[in-house]
Amino acid sequence: MRTYGNNTNQFFQSSLQNRESPPHNLSNLQSGELLQAGHSGASWSQNTSGFMLDRYPSQQRYSSGFADETVLDDIGSFGTSEKDEIRTNHMSFGFNRQLEEYPSSQLSTVSSSYSRNDMCRSAAVQRNESSYAIAAAVANSNTILPNNGQLSCPPIFTSAPSKTVYLGNIPPTLTVKALLDHVRSGVVEDVRILPDKMCAFLTFVDESAALLFHSDALLKRLNIDGRDIKIGWGKPTSVDPFVVNAIRNDGATRNVYIGQLNTDADIASQVGADPTEEKITEDKLKSDLQEFGEIDCVKIVAEKGIAFIHFASILSAIKVVANLASTNAYYKNKKIFYGKDRCAFITKTQQHNAAQFLGIHPGMDRSAQFKDYELISNALLQQSAAAAAIATSAGGPNNLGNRTVYLGNLPKDVKIEEICNVVRGGILQAIKLLSDRHVCFVTFIDPTAAAQFYAMSSLHGITIQKRRCRVGWGKHPGPLQNSLALAVSNGASRNVYVGNIDFEQDSKRENPIFTADNLRSIFEEFGEVEQINFLPERNCCFINYTNINNAISAIDKIKSNTLFQDLKINFGKDRCGTIPHQRR
Repeated sequence: MRTYGNNTNQFFQSSLQNRESPPHNLSNLQSGELLQAGHSGASWSQNTSGFMLDRYPSQQRYSSGFADETVLDDIGSFGTSEKDEIRTNHMSFGFNRQLEEYPSSQLSTVSSSYSRNDMCRSAAVQRNESSYAIAAAVANSNTILPNNGQLSCPPIFTSAPSKTVYLGNIPPTLTVKALLDHVRSGVVEDVRILPDKMCAFLTFVDESAALLFHSDALLKRLNIDGRDIKIGWGKPTSVDPFVVNAIRNDGATRNVYIGQLNTDADIASQVGADPTEEKITEDKLKSDLQEFGEIDCVKIVAEKGIAFIHFASILSAIKVVANLASTNAYYKNKKIFYGKDRCAFITKTQQHNAAQFLGIHPGMDRSAQFKDYELISNALLQQSAAAAAIATSAGGPNNLGNRTVYLGNLPKDVKIEEICNVVRGGILQAIKLLSDRHVCFVTFIDPTAAAQFYAMSSLHGITIQKRRCRVGWGKHPGPLQNSLALAVSNGASRNVYVGNIDFEQDSKRENPIFTADNLRSIFEEFGEVEQINFLPERNCCFINYTNINNAISAIDKIKSNTLFQDLKINFGKDRCGTIPHQRR
């Protein structure tokens, strides 16, 4: 297994020296490309990820944005009020010297898998964070950039110019629910969709959550219903003092919790509801509550007699909590308060990325209960900024969000299993070996994982059978399909787990079932198998596919096979997602 180190500070410093490029020519700006605007008196430096470092005598800052006319041309004809919503000449990523300057990104409890108390950020962890910038410099030094472009070091901390994110080129029939299904960065204050202008404005409770969504959407090329969404900043607006007080005092969110509901006659008596009253349904909840504001989604937990109603704004939820019991007799004796915003739940992918970036090793993240959303948010922001710099320094702006890494100069007799044994840092979508050309294409689920693997492999090299491999970028696969992203968030991987196997009993059969050759013939019906691993002491085995879609198909269909009906079938962990070892 390849180990990664961080002892390259001198190389990092030297790689950033004496590289300058002239300002962008506005007439050559490609459609949809961010216009990087500088100021007179500053020397220009270029980073094709969308960062622009303006060097002033007393300060440094990263900025990128649209010129006023460029924004309005891109998003169409706007009236005065719509124009005011667009903030121009903004910073995509800012600079914040102190972690303490960040406001809290989570106002209600967030469930996650790490804890600040269990995770003292040692010098080793700090070195791990800086390795992204170092690796970006190395990747840049190995690439011939047009106009001798300079790689700007990603900022250590980031800040946003606004709590409102602008989304352009949205589908004309986009709903609030469909939009918010793509948001997993923090508590949302308000959502406004303008179908006639084909744009939307998404306002978060705090800036760090807005920046996390903004950077993530840019890096992963947010795509909704086949449309590439344009991402920018909305005009900063002040929050209604009434809303601020409700958030501060009551932990108000868009989500309204209602308890003691009659979801079933048997359940009603258990939760304190009246079994004779009208049974609650989604239609009834929507009908009763729509007068308070636009509804995002409704979820009824029948076995607990409760419901959660997400609104498009916190203000609407506040009105419900304050007035519903007094205006509708049905809810007079119900428990009504605020629940957690569904957009603030941390996904497993985000947890994994944050753990990897902070240097948390496997096992530690499971034992710790990390509830500091701010720390995870900052880790993800730094990771996104570094990943963007790494990807675009070598492949240009069109390489932003690329998830495919090319490996060349492979041994003639190399096997996919050997390649997977050295790939670390993120779960894979697919791996394709072209034996006749001695090359391989590794496609990750997450572009940040691809960027880290590319950077670390460029920095330290990757060796298979004592042969140093070439590392580059493959063809951009585009954004991850929403259905696949959802499957991964629910635990899907290219590894299939088969448990509850009686190997001793199976070995006594005339033709044993659970052998490598037999299992391969059975499971290759669904796609190419990379590796089969047996753990007899745990009565299980693992079948690793070369494509995650094949694993999903196998789990869906293998249960109909009579040989596997009494066995436990589920997804296992992709070993390629293991956090790389760090050299001390």
